[in-house]
Amino acid sequence: MVSPAAGSPRTSRPSPTRVLVIDDEPQLVRALVINLKARAYEVDTAHDGATALRVAADRRPDVVVLDLGLPDMDGVEVIKGLRGWSRVPILVLSARHSSDEKVQALDAGADDYVTKPFGMDELLARLRAAVRRAEPVGDEADMTVETEEFTVDLAAKKVDRGGRDVRLTPTEWHLLEVLVRNAGKLVGQRQLLQEVWGPSYGTETNYLRVYMAQLRRKLEADPSHPRHFITEPGMGYRFEK
Repeated sequence: MVSPAAGSPRTSRPSPTRVLVIDDEPQLVRALVINLKARAYEVDTAHDGATALRVAADRRPDVVVLDLGLPDMDGVEVIKGLRGWSRVPILVLSARHSSDEKVQALDAGADDYVTKPFGMDELLARLRAAVRRAEPVGDEADMTVETEEFTVDLAAKKVDRGGRDVRLTPTEWHLLEVLVRNAGKLVGQRQLLQEVWGPSYGTETNYLRVYMAQLRRKLEADPSHPRHFITEPGMGYRFEK
């Protein structure tokens, strides 16, 4: 075997995306693992919440696929546990169809919600979208926006409030970024949904309600009387400095 010559450049490949699948249905887990590995993802699995939190801390996945119905704890508790230290995108799977269940998961910090049964192509498309939302956006993000309460650094993907970093999920960040980049302008509900969640979204206005409430709680001095994240009823939202 011939070794590379000294000083010759080494080609580096981007590391594959690591997915953590958390579900206690063996057949579903097997199907997900097969489909993900066929598309060059690295996959870890966990069948309960406690194992999931341990594996997430050890393996640091790039995206989490989580079933809410786990044997040892509710999936919402797993979301809260992850959000205590991580901004990893979380894609929820659940047989629960009620809007309240979806809102609860999103409010806890999930990024998207897929109802069982689902098509594998749809799930994989949503997973790719969740990963894209978490990626850096490049040089065009070299911009800082300051308000009296907080500062948004688009280049570093960071928000500072009172000298402390504010922890945002990837979806919260993406929503904030779209609004900040359109400061002073009304951004319609459909436009926000499609820019943040993807082109197949346009009517899930409950997503916007949940995530805007979260941004206000984290960034507004008085969330019940927001100065910066303004709702235009039935139309959309506007960011004001």
